[in-house]
Amino acid sequence: MILELSKHITLDLKSIRSPNLVDQLDENDLENLGAWCWTGYDADVASRANWFRRNEAGMDLAMQLVKDKSFPWPGCANVAFPLVTIATLQFHSRAYPELVPGKDLVQYEVWGEDPEGKEAARAGRIGAHMSHQCLKEDEPWQDNHDKLMINYSVVGSAFIKSRRSTAENKNVSDFVPARYLVMDYWAKSVETCSRKTHLIPLSRNDIVERVRKGIWKDITKEAWYEAGGDADQKQQEREAGKDKRAGLEMPPPDDLTPFWFGEQHTYVDLDNDGYAEPVIITFELNSKCVVRVVYRFDREEDIIRNNDNEIVKIQPEEQFTRYEFIPSPDGGIYGLGWGLLVGPLNESVSTLVNQLLDSGTVNNTAGGFLARNAKLRGGKYTFSPFEWLTVDVSGGTLKENMVPLPVREPSDVLFKLLVLLIDYSNRICASTEMLAGENPGQNTPAQTSAAMVEQGMKIFASIFTRAWRCMKDEFKKIYLLNAVHTDPGKPLPGFASLEDYKGDPSRISPSADPTVLSETQRLLKATALRQAAYTAPGYDIEAVETYYLKALRVPNWQTFYKGKDKVPPLPNFKMEVEKLKLQGIQMKLKQQRMEFAFGLLEEKRLNDAHILQLEAQAAKLVEEAGGIQSGQRLEAFKGVIEIMKGRQELVGKQFDLVMQQMKAQEGEEKPDGEDQQGGVRKLAGTSGHAGSAASPAGGAHAGNGVMGGGAVHA
Repeated sequence: MILELSKHITLDLKSIRSPNLVDQLDENDLENLGAWCWTGYDADVASRANWFRRNEAGMDLAMQLVKDKSFPWPGCANVAFPLVTIATLQFHSRAYPELVPGKDLVQYEVWGEDPEGKEAARAGRIGAHMSHQCLKEDEPWQDNHDKLMINYSVVGSAFIKSRRSTAENKNVSDFVPARYLVMDYWAKSVETCSRKTHLIPLSRNDIVERVRKGIWKDITKEAWYEAGGDADQKQQEREAGKDKRAGLEMPPPDDLTPFWFGEQHTYVDLDNDGYAEPVIITFELNSKCVVRVVYRFDREEDIIRNNDNEIVKIQPEEQFTRYEFIPSPDGGIYGLGWGLLVGPLNESVSTLVNQLLDSGTVNNTAGGFLARNAKLRGGKYTFSPFEWLTVDVSGGTLKENMVPLPVREPSDVLFKLLVLLIDYSNRICASTEMLAGENPGQNTPAQTSAAMVEQGMKIFASIFTRAWRCMKDEFKKIYLLNAVHTDPGKPLPGFASLEDYKGDPSRISPSADPTVLSETQRLLKATALRQAAYTAPGYDIEAVETYYLKALRVPNWQTFYKGKDKVPPLPNFKMEVEKLKLQGIQMKLKQQRMEFAFGLLEEKRLNDAHILQLEAQAAKLVEEAGGIQSGQRLEAFKGVIEIMKGRQELVGKQFDLVMQQMKAQEGEEKPDGEDQQGGVRKLAGTSGHAGSAASPAGGAHAGNGVMGGGAVHA
């Protein structure tokens, strides 16, 4: 079907940025456009019908769907062996925690020399902002990728749709199962696919919201809209298997039944220049009514022209990222999952298990043939433990007229074949006992076990690396969305800005290490790097320590490790030795000062003792005073007392000076009236008090009393 439009749209900046081009086309063109889109979609659905049925069977095995059986008899064994289920859970349990390690989800690689650290700082801002976008702003992001890891490991392919939501003014990532993205038969990749249709169910409120925001054509008065949503035959067939696995049944249509729309990413020549522009056409599947037409690029820079101003190429904005589990060996667009790889073996294993169970049932409850002349009452005979039934015939006659059915025990050959199929199925999906967490044996050496685990992880290594590359492509799309839609004046988390997104988008990647598949591998690698950094020169210790803490998955590790810039440098060894020597000299001087101070205190104590002795002698001399000789002796006492008082005052000043020097050195000067200084004044006061108390006659006699005794005895 060739699409011909009677009215054409000029390709300029206004039309490129238009939220909807429907109003620039007449009704006849819109009808032709809707029919053209639906015809292409219908052909694409038919081209992948066999693929759809095979993957539905694989999903049935993964979800342990048991189908009704009546052979070899009603109620026979009907076990669905969980090979696909085990393989799916094994992959998901390893891949998802490593790909989504925590809040540091995205990184921007620094290439080349960065002596000033500007690129590293920019990379940190981009990583912090994009990680915040995925984990905080886009709340369903983690849940969508959790579902993605399970779904595409069974089906082989799944998609993440990265787009700019005009309603929420933020980037949004939607999980799109392969069943809801119908691609052209000739497609070799998502990027080069000429036509892909995303099936979207929308409620009435969703439609009204888009109409009132001006991004959809007003269809609220259309007859098909007023009649309500309904699923056609293709939609019912598509949802039948999903409902059966979930135990649901599609109800009759009512006001809450959603309308199914197709968002077709294709190429249409809207300006009639001979080159089909990349566009997105949204239409309702039942009525084929077109509700929106927009260009699939945002800038005039995406248009490449020749010297004659003719369009040579237009670089479209690709929204879909394909996650491919295992590439198809024949180069097909859809990958292979456990449902296709292990599904046939899973069905054979289930058949063998059911046959062995049925054989055991026949062997344990076998019937036989009963002759007519056995003279037994008709009907069935049942026995309970320790029960004997009475019959009207002799034992020999009863034995001769009853022939058991010739059955055998369950076949040992079938059991060995069952073990063989399970073993090879586990080899395909790498679900061996050790990888499933089971003990291989008590006598297995540790190195042998580690080598077996490493070899068993090889299959997962290639799949995990492929998932890492797919996530890199997804982050690249988000990076380009930020480069186009970021508000220059809006503050962004992580202190990022629009200028940060003007670099090379190929440098964006997940922060996960594609070569690490387990926590043990991650810790061993980080520990080995850390040991090498502390034993050999040339490493950036801060970067190594940061890598080590991230490998440990320590939350908020920045609160524990501040970096070398915030830690004082280590002291110089020679300076520390000299410092210790100086401290030793200072301690020795301090000790000498203390000894000198204690000597002064001892001298003061002895002087006080002499003073007390002389006071007693002076008091006695006063009582016995008489004559010239006694007066001369008192005058001699007075001179000695004056000398002693000067000496006592000098000792006190020396002691105060020594204590002040010691406190000044230690930086422990204290207010007056405390500690050593108070003690000195107390001792000095004691000496003066002794002198005044020694002579009731006056200070002169007190002086004589102080030194007189010492002079007399001398």
